[in-house]
Amino acid sequence: MRTPVGIAVAVLMALGAVQAFSPRETPPLAATRLAVDRMQLNTLVTSQAGLVTGGELGTLLYSTDQGQHWERALVSSNRQALINQISFAADGLQGMAVGHEGWILHTTDGGLSWKEVAFDEYNGEPLMSVAQLASGAWIAVGAFGRALRSNDQGLHWAPLALPASVEDKHMNRIVGSPDRQHWLIVGERGLVLRSGDGGESWSEIKPFYDGSLYNALVLPGGGWLAYGMRGNVFHTAGNDAPWIRSEMPVQASFYGHAVTPDGKIILVGQGSLVATSQDGGQHFTLSRVQGRASLTALALATNGTGWLASDAGLQAYAAAPAAASTPSSTGAAQ
Repeated sequence: MRTPVGIAVAVLMALGAVQAFSPRETPPLAATRLAVDRMQLNTLVTSQAGLVTGGELGTLLYSTDQGQHWERALVSSNRQALINQISFAADGLQGMAVGHEGWILHTTDGGLSWKEVAFDEYNGEPLMSVAQLASGAWIAVGAFGRALRSNDQGLHWAPLALPASVEDKHMNRIVGSPDRQHWLIVGERGLVLRSGDGGESWSEIKPFYDGSLYNALVLPGGGWLAYGMRGNVFHTAGNDAPWIRSEMPVQASFYGHAVTPDGKIILVGQGSLVATSQDGGQHFTLSRVQGRASLTALALATNGTGWLASDAGLQAYAAAPAAASTPSSTGAAQ
């Protein structure tokens, strides 16, 4: 009895071996999809290549079809440091990305690929914003008064001279006029620096607010608008005109903005809130897009649609989001 059983087992093992090593077709792998709707993304801009975004763990992505599909950009070094802002030169091809640990990356193809030009894992402070001046030089600013300038497309960086009053204040954003001759740097404790000579020299504007300002923009009719924590928004006609508080019916922080071709100003921020002004930033009305995310940036197409970046990923933006109830507050500012 044992002999037939042994023979049967041997035959089964032989058949299994034949099956294991026989040629067969490999089923196609399932298509991979980037979870752009679940990533923390801090910046979203348009370049000659398309849409470019960045954020958590050194993520740098691009889309060449108006946000329908996203690809990972080729990055020379994977540092996994948070990306805070991406900015492009006027040609839409040369660009810089800045982030934590003093990380700076340079692109020459509109954001399809990036090369590391600076990183300090031991003493690097977070860099929050970067911009190209009219001269072609790049400047970057960030936490604890950190400010840098490069005259050679990011190959070398040196300290940028700023007023002593900056001290150790965090600088959150650099904003320039369309001709790149007039600039603002805004930051914490009401810090506002101004340049009227293409960013070559800077002076401090007398503080008009004692909280953090996160961003600013050039008003369609001239002048500036600066905004930040707890719904604090201010506008000025420019030069030495006073800064006037705008009417904002919510105590929520705002982080990003866009301006439509007809001059409408759109701010985005905490609690998926969208604030809109049609009178040059004097008054804002509220709406809310889906979710309760902190919206960080808005990129608009010419037809009024676009994409929102947030701490909960990317989402499509429609020109007229559904109206929201008017809250008095959405919680403490960041």
